[in-house]
Amino acid sequence: MALYLKKELENDAVLAVWQIVETEDELKNMSSIPSDEMEEISYINNESLRKQRLAVRALLAQLFDEKVYLGHHDNGMPYLENMSTNISITHTDNYVAIILHEKEEVGIDIESLNRDFSAVEQKALSEDEIDDLEEDKKNLQLAIYWCAKEAIFKRVSGYKVNFAEQIEVERFRPKGEGELEATFIHKDGYEEEFELEYIIFDSHLLVWLVG
Repeated sequence: MALYLKKELENDAVLAVWQIVETEDELKNMSSIPSDEMEEISYINNESLRKQRLAVRALLAQLFDEKVYLGHHDNGMPYLENMSTNISITHTDNYVAIILHEKEEVGIDIESLNRDFSAVEQKALSEDEIDDLEEDKKNLQLAIYWCAKEAIFKRVSGYKVNFAEQIEVERFRPKGEGELEATFIHKDGYEEEFELEYIIFDSHLLVWLVG
C-alpha cells in the first residue's frame, strides 16, 4: 500500500495522496472496481494512465469504508454517485491526490516540477501576473500559477474558462509550502474570492482549495 499522505485540514476537508509504486494487478486487487468502470479502464492504451485510474480507486478504498461509485459530469468533473461528499481528483505519473468535504466545494491539482511550464506564461497568465515573474524562479512560479488556476477551474466546474482573463492570482513568493489568494471572474462580471494552499514534495507541487 502506498498511501503517501492523509490529513484532515482545519476546515474539515480530508486531503490524501497516493504514491503509485504498484503494478496494475496489485492496484486492481486493492479495491472493488465496478465492472463498467473496469471495462472503461481496460480500453485505455497508455499503461501510466491506466495505473493512475486504478490508483484513484485504491485511494478511495482507503478513504471510505463502504464501496463508492465514481461518476463524471458532462464537463468531466468527478462526483460520488452514492453519497453527497464533494470530491476533486488529480494525478500525475507518480501520484494521485484527492480532496473531500462533506459540504463545501473543493478543487485540487498536482504537477511534476520536472516539466517545462514556459507555455503557461502566454496561455494562462494576465499581464500583471507576467510582470510579477522572476527569471531565477520562473518555472516554479509558472507551475504554481498553473496549479492554482487548475484547482480553481475544478472548484467552479466551469466550461470554457479563460485562465488569463477570468482567474487572477495575487502576487506571491514561492516557498516549500504556502497560501495563495485568487479571484475568479464569472462571465456576468461577478467576482469570487478564493484562498488556496500549496505544498512541494518529491519534485511535485500540490495545490488545493475548499469553499
